[in-house]
Amino acid sequence: MDVLDYATHILLSGSIEQKLISPQHISFGPNRKMALPAQPGRDPKIKLSEKKIKFPRGHFHVTENKAIALHSFANHELLACEMMAAALLIFPHDTDELKRFKRGIISSLRDEQLHFQLYVQELNRLGYEFGDFPLNGFFWQQMGKMNTPAKYLSVMSLTFEAANLDFASHYEKIFRGCGDIQIADVLNRVLKDELSHVAFGVRYLNKWRENKTLWDYYLENLPWPITPARSKGKIFERELRLDASMSESFIDQLVAYESHFSITNRREWKH
Repeated sequence: MDVLDYATHILLSGSIEQKLISPQHISFGPNRKMALPAQPGRDPKIKLSEKKIKFPRGHFHVTENKAIALHSFANHELLACEMMAAALLIFPHDTDELKRFKRGIISSLRDEQLHFQLYVQELNRLGYEFGDFPLNGFFWQQMGKMNTPAKYLSVMSLTFEAANLDFASHYEKIFRGCGDIQIADVLNRVLKDELSHVAFGVRYLNKWRENKTLWDYYLENLPWPITPARSKGKIFERELRLDASMSESFIDQLVAYESHFSITNRREWKH
């Protein structure tokens, strides 16, 4: 299957089943200029919404709170699939390096498809379906600003996926503490894959930064209003970032970065 046909299918198909296609062989034909849709294609039940639902602030032993959390996690994974498909469409692949870059995106996309399926399986186990709660589209709203590979990796790999090192680790501990080992094991699987996704971004940004530091290059490629604060969760996992190939100096600058982003300034949550 041609890479652009593959990406278009995932991005514009409305059904979950069609978004989870995973052809064995993906080829690279001629580049075509592609424009992004205002929103990914989604059937009515799973459309992105302006409605908001509060993420539970604790009490994850309550079934509905578990379901809302899983629903949010699953939506982030499906959005990641759609954004990675978008990246395959908008960036060229007219050099061997860019083809390798896109193959790395395809590998990550396949991981995200699996993560989505794992979260939905757990959601179904609790008696809920994907689409039962409103679906936030904030991540997709940033896609139009990622108009270069460096901006894409700065936002996707070093910000959104890096934050998930903290969040997946944090919630794995919470669900394990609540006795829900199945959800905790899914979060652990997601965490292991995110390490390679973040490392993928670090590797390519280090290739492209020339004489700039990675930190300066990262800041240069973050589109407003995204800041490094969004790459941190409530609990900061330094060792996981080292495992994901971030340098000590980059992590030190990230730790020192301050903002008023509420996610990283929450009070203690009840488990």
